[in-house]
Amino acid sequence: MGDVGQVPVGIIGASGYGGVQLVRLLMDHPGIEVAYLGGESSAGKSFSHLYPHLGHAVHLTIEPIDLEAIAQRCRAVFLSLPNGLAHQIAPTLLEKGCKVLDLSADYRFFNLDTYKSWYGGDRLDGAIAETAVYGLPELYRDRIAEASLVGCPGCYPTASLLALAPLLKQGLILPDSTVIDAKSGTSGGGRQAKVGMLLAEADNSVSAYGVARHRHTPEIEQICSDLAGHEVTVQFTPHLMPMVRGILSTVYATLRDPGLVREDLLTIYSAFYRNSPWVKLLPSGTYPQTKWAAGTNLAYIGIEVDPRTGRVIVMSAIDNLVKGQAGQAVQCLNLMLGLEETLGLPQLSFYP
Repeated sequence: MGDVGQVPVGIIGASGYGGVQLVRLLMDHPGIEVAYLGGESSAGKSFSHLYPHLGHAVHLTIEPIDLEAIAQRCRAVFLSLPNGLAHQIAPTLLEKGCKVLDLSADYRFFNLDTYKSWYGGDRLDGAIAETAVYGLPELYRDRIAEASLVGCPGCYPTASLLALAPLLKQGLILPDSTVIDAKSGTSGGGRQAKVGMLLAEADNSVSAYGVARHRHTPEIEQICSDLAGHEVTVQFTPHLMPMVRGILSTVYATLRDPGLVREDLLTIYSAFYRNSPWVKLLPSGTYPQTKWAAGTNLAYIGIEVDPRTGRVIVMSAIDNLVKGQAGQAVQCLNLMLGLEETLGLPQLSFYP
């Protein structure tokens, strides 16, 4: 089973962009051995058939999903599946003693009624869903460390909540004044062919989508409400950018105290994130670029105050596939296994 002390881990749904990021990160992780790759559509194919560029490093075949076999071979399992499938699989794996990290929306919500109203479908796993912890370590580190089931956040919520959290926790803004304007690369749409993601459609163009009804809105509002201690409503608009990876989330909110200046907020953010190695606060007058975070698990945050309007503007840049997805899941697994939070995760981007 690999090196002594390595934890055997499985990935169900290994063929998508989330899956291939997980494989890349876990192959480099000194404390992990990838013991199982699974998926129905690609079962029987070698992983290198799907991703030839990893053929020299990954000598595994995609296997059918056999929960009994997976539980015997793995101490932890990542579920990188479309929404609505994880909740059919997770209860069995948990019952057999595995730790489960779900990258879909199935276990992100404190209230299953919220999930059902936005995602549809029936849920019979209410008791298990109640044990799930929201997998944003910067906010719920201690709970993740104790958890057996983690619902990993979406990429837009990760970028947006990291920008917003100190403001809401400290009561510095009028919560319902919050506007989130976010932009994502096309990899956020997954590997399935979609007309809007074709180069001819997406290149040289920027477009908004899911306006006033994007599924990440209730997820963002849920955590904002938890931070603020009361119900919070936000305005969230995502945009598709003609690039492969990255998210830039620009958050606007009205300050309760219009006398606050940028340096005050930098001090507050520095204190809030003092134990968060993946959050990098930028010096005054510097604003994040998605390219800086590409390929890393970092979140770059820039802060500005507009005394003319009494608003704070916070910009947050992440790699949607790493800190926004697979990297964050590995960060959570590190905490669940009692490992250093930064272990096996990339800290330096390819630049330019």
